[in-house]
Amino acid sequence: MIGRKNIIFGFLYLVLTAALGPYMVSEVIPDVGEAGATKQQSMSELQLMASSGFEQDLEPMDAAAIARSNTQALLDLNRMLQSEARLDEIKGGPHTHGNLESVLNILAGLTLLFLTVPAWWKQAISWAFILGALLHSGMLYLGVIFGQGWALQVLNTGVGPLLVLLGLLLAGVAAAVGLRPEPIRDD
Repeated sequence: MIGRKNIIFGFLYLVLTAALGPYMVSEVIPDVGEAGATKQQSMSELQLMASSGFEQDLEPMDAAAIARSNTQALLDLNRMLQSEARLDEIKGGPHTHGNLESVLNILAGLTLLFLTVPAWWKQAISWAFILGALLHSGMLYLGVIFGQGWALQVLNTGVGPLLVLLGLLLAGVAAAVGLRPEPIRDD
């Protein structure tokens, strides 16, 4: 059963990539909320200071205080944007692509069980999906979550997505040529 390894890999890989959901909820989203609250507080202080300054002539000390508040508000805004970017990087990268490629492996494994093409063709399809997932979302996982720069270099070669596309093409042609017909029943 050549598709078996894809089904097993797909389910185990799905657990790994789906686990990024709780990681995002427990580790990343609180940082986004905290950064947003800090930014909001800084902006409120800046607005309060600026509105009181327009009502009366600013003294040099007040202008310096507004400049400090403005700087702090900008730094807090940047911190919030950076924490949101981190969340989006995880959601749009290893989490989404890993889940998709896990399900593709499960479906490819199930499809391989019903194909009547040569074993080498089935093996090519099987390994294209597994290696494609590892060299695409796997490298995203290592690069984005664990900060491994070499993984992002491998990702930039584009070989992972190409292997997934090759697997899809080979599976489509194999299904057109060698999908097992339904058995004939004598009722």
